[in-house]
Amino acid sequence: MENQLLLQVENLDSGYGFLQVLWNVSLSVAKGEYVCLVGPNGAGKSTFLKSVAGLVSPMAGRIDFSGNSISRLPGDKICRMGISYISEELNLFAGMTVQENLAMGAFTINDKRKIVENQDFVFELFPALKERRRQLAGTMSGGERKMLAIGRGLMSTPSLLLVDEPSLGLAPQTTAAVFRALDTLKQKEVTILLVEQNVTKTLQVTERGYVLEKGKIVLAGASTDLIQNEHVRKAYLGI
Repeated sequence: MENQLLLQVENLDSGYGFLQVLWNVSLSVAKGEYVCLVGPNGAGKSTFLKSVAGLVSPMAGRIDFSGNSISRLPGDKICRMGISYISEELNLFAGMTVQENLAMGAFTINDKRKIVENQDFVFELFPALKERRRQLAGTMSGGERKMLAIGRGLMSTPSLLLVDEPSLGLAPQTTAAVFRALDTLKQKEVTILLVEQNVTKTLQVTERGYVLEKGKIVLAGASTDLIQNEHVRKAYLGI
């Protein structure tokens, strides 16, 4: 891999209490890459992202980010280091406006000009958010909330964006807008690790991918190769 490794996970075991969900998972993402993690429901994809983001404590293994171990760091410190996690649950502040939610996403930044610059970029990426900047997040549609969650995640100027199921429950038109936004971020050299239920679309837009089944990586390679893989075609593409 020519680019500098940004995220390197080695032999990760993780889970919740006595429930182990991940076994010996190894995965890497280079700076500027667009990588996906796909697999069936319950395979452990979200647990993997949460482990990287510091929301779930690993049982064993190592997680390095920009050459530093983050395996035992809390989520707020990992966020300050440059990892932004956009969860499937979104976790927005329903009683706050769009603009206030975005401001909360910039809590790690002290430069007011940078905050305004990031907000302008989010509004450029999602014009609907600019139109609704004074609207309460709790009154927005599912698609608008998803856009707001991604926008809030971008407010901290992350080096690595962890995106969990961005198209879940969205109409096709909104899904297309979200994927266009992610592609724009990729063009701006934001590093993205994507977990997504739409395997066909995911493998079309990403560069590399990993297949996670029953808590273990069973396949890895270029997305163009995975989309031609017999197991992937049968299990996920319906071919």
